[in-house]
Amino acid sequence: MSKVKWATGAAALGCAGVLAGTALSGAPAGAAGGVLSGKREVTIVRVQAFEGALSLDGGALVEVDDDSGRQLFVLTPIGGRKYLIKSYGKRDGHPANDDPACWQVYQEGSRPLTVEGAVCDAAKKTQQFSITSQGNGTYAISNRSAYLQYFPARGLILEELGDAPLLSTFRLIDNGPARPPIGG
Repeated sequence: MSKVKWATGAAALGCAGVLAGTALSGAPAGAAGGVLSGKREVTIVRVQAFEGALSLDGGALVEVDDDSGRQLFVLTPIGGRKYLIKSYGKRDGHPANDDPACWQVYQEGSRPLTVEGAVCDAAKKTQQFSITSQGNGTYAISNRSAYLQYFPARGLILEELGDAPLLSTFRLIDNGPARPPIGG
């Protein structure tokens, strides 16, 4: 019995090591072909809640623990250390999943800034995000001076830090080559 438990545990650790090694390692983020090159699809996971991933679901950026919404992102450089964050659906052959929606900052009245999906337009400042390394393979995501943060009562919002600390950092998990644009 103890040999079976040991073998099962060793196999689980081996699989975890392989998964961690392939998901989080590889080319440096900024290197040609890296996750910030615009040539790779990534999932984005908040470090402080590793059990879920970010998803553009129902038009809004949320954190989910299933496969709902658009969870594959291509971080496309647009110059000046800014990125369009294009979101895609599952790779299932359905044309709607291959047509990207881009993250865009949205504000309704006095409510906090949120991220919603929109038609991609690199000229819109509300779609120009900075992704800055925080060390150890983690990143902060911001638009102008507002950082993507998670709060239990409000979910994912963009908030200026001021004197407050950065509470949410993210891992960019490589999911392979970016799909070709619609039409070629």
